[in-house]
Amino acid sequence: MIRKIGNYDNCGNVAYIVADVDKIKFLGFGEKETEYLCKTLEKKDYATLNLYDRLCFFVKPDAEKSLDEQRENVRMNGCTISDTLNAQKYTSLCIVDHTEKGFALDLAEGIELANYRFDKYLKEKKMVTLSEINIVGNVNDADVVCLNSLVDGVFIARDIINEPLSYMTAKKLSEEIERLGKEYGFKTEILDKMQIESLKMGGLLAVNRGSVEPPTFSILKWEPDNAINEHPYILVGKGLVFDTGGYDLKPSSSMDTMKSDKSGGAAVVGTIVALAKAKVPVKVYGLVPATENRIGATAYVPEDIITMYDGTTVEIANTDAEGRLILADALAYAKKYNPELVIDIATLTGAAIVAVGEKNTAVLGNSTENIEKLKKFGFNVWERLIELPLWDDFAEQLKSPIADLKNCGSRYGGTITAAMFLKHFTDYKWVHLDIAGPAFTEKKDSYRGNGGTSVPTRLLFKYFTELTKGN
Repeated sequence: MIRKIGNYDNCGNVAYIVADVDKIKFLGFGEKETEYLCKTLEKKDYATLNLYDRLCFFVKPDAEKSLDEQRENVRMNGCTISDTLNAQKYTSLCIVDHTEKGFALDLAEGIELANYRFDKYLKEKKMVTLSEINIVGNVNDADVVCLNSLVDGVFIARDIINEPLSYMTAKKLSEEIERLGKEYGFKTEILDKMQIESLKMGGLLAVNRGSVEPPTFSILKWEPDNAINEHPYILVGKGLVFDTGGYDLKPSSSMDTMKSDKSGGAAVVGTIVALAKAKVPVKVYGLVPATENRIGATAYVPEDIITMYDGTTVEIANTDAEGRLILADALAYAKKYNPELVIDIATLTGAAIVAVGEKNTAVLGNSTENIEKLKKFGFNVWERLIELPLWDDFAEQLKSPIADLKNCGSRYGGTITAAMFLKHFTDYKWVHLDIAGPAFTEKKDSYRGNGGTSVPTRLLFKYFTELTKGN
């Protein structure tokens, strides 16, 4: 828990954020300690003092870097502080910011997010003892509330991603969404297989055909009385609880992390949890189509033709291009709400990793204004977006002689052709986020941890909170 306090007298462990080494001379340390700190911080952005009864940490952002880069480095130092305090079983820390740039919240965020553990299935758990983070002085109470709310949302999203299929089936995911709605105060509606069939969501039903577990379609609604918008913003998240690739079976090395194929849906849930807990006055809905993609006697196969929710017929060129099928039904369904903007989030294409790297998100869409905002906020929270074009000639690859569309084109420009497929099902302002790279890590990545990262929960929360400020 992050709190704001008045002073740090008798506070124990302290993390100081300083703009330059001269500030160290006025912090009350002895001559030798001050000399050591000044020399260290002239070369590095981080130093520690191990005193007999407490630890002191010193973070000096690099003024030669951009403000966004400085904030990210502060968060990463927060991870180091978290690891150190938990290793020594300390329970609390005070943060004192001697700069004028509000780095205290960034440091607290890095520390808290680094505290995450997914240890549900471990007999021997690595204890997280650090439970109190106190920020001294010049922070806004509302910002502290928002940060605590965001941490909750991130942890919930990570938990959903990290749960294996043996627990987190599509039905269990919908039950978890219902439970969270009751706990955090947003509305939920869960469509079961019979209702999905009555709506003729052919994409979701086709992908589900090989599974013995039924699909679900979860609707989340955060509708505060003081919302600044009349028409809802809608988040659509891919909820593939596991993806074998279907009959276009993935190699085993590519299947190892496929519990993470529900990362888009998890980010939608985490974002709405955070918005509801912080009571952000923006009306936001979430749509999460969920299933697994299996092989089996009744599974869909290449050359099948299916009919989508909006009546579009689709020739199946590859059963491993399943995410766009369930998203397309949800995007078409979103039209009924007359949305202000729709943002879909999905671990959609391996091509996105080739195009923009493992740590960045590919962004495409038809709303330049909102894409530019998201790109800006992506740098602010260091969930960076790289824009790819939606040129009409890419749609040529999706033409079929026997159906309205094929579900995929060639291997070239795969992220763009996937987005072009989704575009067909939109008639509103729309942004597509392909998070195939940053959604999941197989080794620790600072405060993002190991496993599900929750990307882009922090970005989306930033986007909606900035809307309330007119940004």
